[in-house]
Amino acid sequence: MQQRTAAFHIAIALSILILGLTVRDSTAQKVAKYGADFLAGGVGARALSMGGAFISVTDDVYAGFWNPAGLTGVNSKELSYMHAERFAGIVSFDYAGFATPFSENSVLGVTLIRSGVNDIKNTLDAWDSERNQPRPDPSSSITTFSAADIALFIGYGRRLNDRLSIGVTSKIIRRTIGDFAQAWGYSMDAGIQYRPGDWAFGLNIQDVTTMLQSWSVDAGSLRNIEEVFGDDLPSGGTELVLPVFRFGASRAWTSKRNRILVALDVDVAFDGQQANNLSAGDTSFHPRLGAEYSFADMVAFRAGFNRIQSLEGEGIDMTPSMGAGLKWGRAALDYGFGDFAGLVSDLGYSHRISIQYRFPSNP
Repeated sequence: MQQRTAAFHIAIALSILILGLTVRDSTAQKVAKYGADFLAGGVGARALSMGGAFISVTDDVYAGFWNPAGLTGVNSKELSYMHAERFAGIVSFDYAGFATPFSENSVLGVTLIRSGVNDIKNTLDAWDSERNQPRPDPSSSITTFSAADIALFIGYGRRLNDRLSIGVTSKIIRRTIGDFAQAWGYSMDAGIQYRPGDWAFGLNIQDVTTMLQSWSVDAGSLRNIEEVFGDDLPSGGTELVLPVFRFGASRAWTSKRNRILVALDVDVAFDGQQANNLSAGDTSFHPRLGAEYSFADMVAFRAGFNRIQSLEGEGIDMTPSMGAGLKWGRAALDYGFGDFAGLVSDLGYSHRISIQYRFPSNP
């Protein structure tokens, strides 16, 4: 009976993955280097404090984003939420996650993300193209809009044995630029974790099916662009976001009430992101490094490097991050601090605050 149940759950995961592989668009397509870049920053103040080196570490509700195989560490229902302000508060980022055991060895996770810039001023109607100057009362013709990216992840993790877990994630992406343009994107992730003792290894193939993003443009809302700027109206199209292989390894040392964790991740992308990245041809490598010290599983201090680049003429450039965490009963509060755009940037720092709650297990 247990073997039949295990086979049934594995069949569900494989069916979802195969479905994603078979859905394709036959129209002309182009590869997008930054098609879903709003997801590159990651979620969870703990993970981000460790530089995002979390593919092999994740074992709770946040695994719905980082690696669905890590969802198997969830033993009871979990909720999480994070808010962050990026680029000196220009970009608002919100994340919410939920995970629940589906059976003895299977877990379902749902992740919802919104990243957006709000209250952008639209001045197209404030310009009188016939007189080639602003209208008499331009402020009355100025409106505002938002540019927002929304992502929904539905993940499934399955424990195969005490050391090995697998998982798949179905992703839906919604992107809007006011009433001017919008896009839908669809993709899948597939992950695996292997935990032999104090070591842990992980792989998450992001967009394993290749993300398909289809843009449409409302020409009516852009009617003044040609008149004001003399430019042609933009048109919609289909973009492909290629898979990224995200490898991770970590090691933990535990002594009485002290625990030290060190993690290293390397992303391997194939979309030609060569500028300032470690690369070989169209293949680029994005390493991340993190560490955590915790005492009595209550207080933790973390640090890491979430971006390691090679700048021509300047050598290696690393963007640091740091943070702390506090657990009290079933609740956890984490804070992360980092310079999102580099130490010499004028775009400001990024603060991340996340909370997590584990519900009591069912009797």
